[in-house]
Amino acid sequence: MPRKPGASGRGTRALHQRVKTARGRKLSSTRWLERQLNDPYVQRAKADGLRGRAAYKLAEIDDRFGLLRPGARVVDLGAAPGGWCQVAVPRVNADGARPGRPRGRVIGIDLREVEPIPGAELHVLDFLAEGADDRVKAWLGGPADVVLSDMAAAATGHRQTDHLRIVALCEAAAELAFDVLEPGGSFVAKVLAGGAEAGLQATLKRRFDRVANVKPDASRPDSAEKYVVATGFRPGGVFQKTPQARIF
Repeated sequence: MPRKPGASGRGTRALHQRVKTARGRKLSSTRWLERQLNDPYVQRAKADGLRGRAAYKLAEIDDRFGLLRPGARVVDLGAAPGGWCQVAVPRVNADGARPGRPRGRVIGIDLREVEPIPGAELHVLDFLAEGADDRVKAWLGGPADVVLSDMAAAATGHRQTDHLRIVALCEAAAELAFDVLEPGGSFVAKVLAGGAEAGLQATLKRRFDRVANVKPDASRPDSAEKYVVATGFRPGGVFQKTPQARIF
C-alpha cells in the first residue's frame, strides 16, 4: 500500500543532493536529475517498489473518493510505466489476494509494452483507434466501473500549447470513457490549469453527477497539473470538444 513520505517514521533525507553538470548534459537535464534525487516521493516510490511517484497521486485521490472498490473493473489509459495499475490491483482485489472479497479487473493500455504487473492485464493499443472501445469492453468482459488517465502529451516548452495538448488528450480519454463506462461509473484524468479545460469541465458536469478538481499532495507544488474526478456517470448526451484543442 503506497504511503506518504515519512509515513514509516524514518523521515526523509535532510541533506540536499547536488548534481554536477556533465559534459553534453543540458542545464535543464541537470536540474531535473537533481530534483528527482531530492524528491521524497521519488525516494518513497523506490522503497515501496512502485514504478513512479505518480502512484501516490492516485492513492490520494482514491483515499478521498473511494473509487477503487473490490470487484471494480478498471481501465488505465496510458498505463506506462505502470504505477497506477500497481495501486489499482490490490484495491480492487484484481490479484485475488483477499479471499471472500469480490475480484476486480485492471486493464492497462499503452502505445508501448509495459513490464508485467501481477494482477493487471496489460495491452498495447492506441485508444484513439477506431474500435478501441469495443476491444476494451471485450477484454473486460463488459463495461468499466472506472476509467483512469494520467497521460500527458509530449511537452513543447510553450505553456499554452502544452495546456491545449493535454486538454485535447483528456477530452479523447473522456470520449472513450463515455463509450465504456457502466452507469454510475467514474473518470479520473490529469489536466493542466490554463483555461481551455472549461469546455471539458462543462461536458463532464452534464454527464456525471459530480465533478471535482483535485491537486494531490504528491503533485509538485510548482506544477500546473490537477486531476478532474468525475463520479456518477450518466449515459447519453453529446460530447463537444474544445475547438482549439489538438493533441499533436
